[in-house]
Amino acid sequence: MSYNQKGDVQKKSYHTDRFYVPKEIAAVEITDPIVRVDVEKLERAIGVIKSYFMRNEAIVYVAASKNKEALKLLQSLGYTQLMELSAIDYLAPRGEFEVFYELLGVEKNRRLRLKVVIKENEAIESVSDLWRSANWSERECYDMFGIIFNNHPHLCRILMPEDWVGYPLRRSYPLQGDGFAQWYEVDKIYGKEYREKIGAENRDSARVDRDDTKNFARLGYETPFGEATKDEITPIKYVEKRKPILYSDFDPQKQKISDKRK
Repeated sequence: MSYNQKGDVQKKSYHTDRFYVPKEIAAVEITDPIVRVDVEKLERAIGVIKSYFMRNEAIVYVAASKNKEALKLLQSLGYTQLMELSAIDYLAPRGEFEVFYELLGVEKNRRLRLKVVIKENEAIESVSDLWRSANWSERECYDMFGIIFNNHPHLCRILMPEDWVGYPLRRSYPLQGDGFAQWYEVDKIYGKEYREKIGAENRDSARVDRDDTKNFARLGYETPFGEATKDEITPIKYVEKRKPILYSDFDPQKQKISDKRK
């Protein structure tokens, strides 16, 4: 495979409309002889719902009840590394999740993605005893999507608090959080009686209000806490006024970078 230079990748970044639906990549027949043999073995032993090649990688669907059996077989065939384990939310259009396992066969120099489809309230077997890395990945799926993994040694939330309501990576979850999310830390730390005094949390991390001098520093245009904004640039200083006697102000215009260690 040819290498593409990525030195100017930032210059090529672009924004697409939030409702833009990209064209689906064409799925083609598996032609790689090594992968095709492995898929045929999986078909004979487990049963394959469908399989295809996409971007030079095999994607194979099996029944959800056969996920661990299929993965154990693929592990014995040389796909010894579990690179990723997660899910995709298709609850709105299809009423189901797709759970996928990204596998790598180092000696084969091949990747294979195993997928299973489950309903919203359907559990799936844990594979944390096959790959230790699956332990946290399955906990994340439980935390973010609400997917249950049977026989997991410690299935509990891993990112959100134990008493959190809802599953943040479901597409039905509000981008700015729901009422519970807006009041969680206030209620937890201070109590509900302080809601009016403190106010709801701002869960929109992309929102920056230039007139809000209580939450934003406005580097270079610093404004005293809570006062009106100003447009005059603040001179850069590296030492405070009441500095130690051995320190002096550092002029950033006179800085020099040494090219070797002394």
